[in-house]
Amino acid sequence: MAVEEQSIEVVIPQRGFLERNRHRLRAFQRLLRSNPNMALGLGIVTLAVLMAALAPIISTTDPQALDPANRLKPPSAEAFFGTDSVGRDVFSRTIYGSRLSLAIGASVTVVTIMVGVVIGVVSGYYKLADNILMRFMDGLMAFPSFLLAIALVALLGASFQNVVIALSVVETPRVARIVRGSVLSLRERQYVEGAIAAGARPLRILAVHIFPNLVAPLTVQATFVFALAILVEAGLSFLGAGVPPYIPSWGNMMGDAKLFMQLAVWTIFFPGLFLSLTVLGANLVGDGLRDTLDPRLRRTG
Repeated sequence: MAVEEQSIEVVIPQRGFLERNRHRLRAFQRLLRSNPNMALGLGIVTLAVLMAALAPIISTTDPQALDPANRLKPPSAEAFFGTDSVGRDVFSRTIYGSRLSLAIGASVTVVTIMVGVVIGVVSGYYKLADNILMRFMDGLMAFPSFLLAIALVALLGASFQNVVIALSVVETPRVARIVRGSVLSLRERQYVEGAIAAGARPLRILAVHIFPNLVAPLTVQATFVFALAILVEAGLSFLGAGVPPYIPSWGNMMGDAKLFMQLAVWTIFFPGLFLSLTVLGANLVGDGLRDTLDPRLRRTG
């Protein structure tokens, strides 16, 4: 009697995204509960990003629309944050100003981290390049950062790209020095010396043994660069050396309002408030990441 062979197909259900990453989400929740300041900062930054992304929906009018007949009107139901000296809606300009500030902060952070990592790694691993690159970095750091940014923007011209270039030049030496110090310390570790003795190439040593250990300090430094870039850009625009005046930005708004502070304090209060909260949120996130990622602080905490 023949026995019929039957194939049994085993169906393994695929887990969803939340189920696959449930342990990571729980770890992230524990991190936020253990560090309420970081949770507050992350919430502020998240709200700022959402505000910038949804600016066309949240804003009530065109941020550049002029209405001289309603100039310097106080906050009301028609204009939540009042109007400025030429009748533009302060609420809409504040909302749209977040786009420029966050874009400059993110752009400067990306450029600074990328260039700073290259310079810092090369300087820390190759002694010959160290004497050349770091002396150049020291020369840049000898200038006051804000004055150097003003000089570069004045030389290049007022535009979004030139502001990003100027702020990146100002902040790159600090990132490069942090990376260089970490690389100099990591070079003395036994696993790096073992890899060198085993004949590993420098690029492999940098990619496998050194760069992964730079992620934590770079993550913390990136938050501070982001906050400082937003603050310095606002200072440049306040002085008229940043982005063109017709572009809505928190610095431009405060620069235009400085002549009318006693008559219409709301024209400078609301953009200054949003600027302060965004910078505060980024700094709180940076402090929380530093406390979490630095093992010395974990031991003393």
